[in-house]
Amino acid sequence: MMSKFIVIKKTFAAVSAAVLAAAAVVGSAIVAGVKAGASAGGSLLTVVIDAGHGGIDNGVSGVRTGTPESELNLLVARLLKENFEAAGFNAVMTRTDSRGLYAAADGSFKKTDMKNRKKVMDEAAPDLVVSIHMNKYPLSSRRGAQVFYRKDDQNSQNLARSVQAALNAMPEAVRECSPLAGDYYILNNAPAPAVLVECGFLSSPEDEALLLTDGYRRALAYAVFKGMISYLASTPAYAEICKPAR
Repeated sequence: MMSKFIVIKKTFAAVSAAVLAAAAVVGSAIVAGVKAGASAGGSLLTVVIDAGHGGIDNGVSGVRTGTPESELNLLVARLLKENFEAAGFNAVMTRTDSRGLYAAADGSFKKTDMKNRKKVMDEAAPDLVVSIHMNKYPLSSRRGAQVFYRKDDQNSQNLARSVQAALNAMPEAVRECSPLAGDYYILNNAPAPAVLVECGFLSSPEDEALLLTDGYRRALAYAVFKGMISYLASTPAYAEICKPAR
């Protein structure tokens, strides 16, 4: 009997190209608007993309393969960067490789790592911030992408709603999630509307199988990108730049 994980991969491989093509059609008008607006204004909008963990901090691991969260975070973050740059944004990543943001001999590496991520955000002066992570839960049946925002920050909550809606609309979404307030360093210290996206549960064999597939990661990154663009398009300060091009 064929493993259900192999079935998941084969099924997704067969439809991923069609899904991405459809997504591109849906978002092409608004992306064209961003490009046109940036060109007319002579400046680029900036987004900071934070790939969570890194270095000796692997985060959580895949339940079947042991794949470290830090590796998957970076892969999704790079794809997200590609989407934003293709739309005319200045996309800044807090880390660009497998290393953490600290010196090898630093005894308080986590604190240093977080402070350096804040430094990247502050220097970039972004319009948006997104932090990419993978989730874990004691029950392997728990699945799905979940978006978090800073408590009492209405702009970030609106951004989270937009991104969560785009993730919920993905064909692979098994449940409709609502964005949640979260007490996270990146969110609390972001100088712009920010969200933290838990892309799926590595404690779930089904989610892990999807997240190990390049096609799914691409569709996931596009959904996050689309949600963030939709937020900008609905925000008065950016509406003129992000309106769909005719």
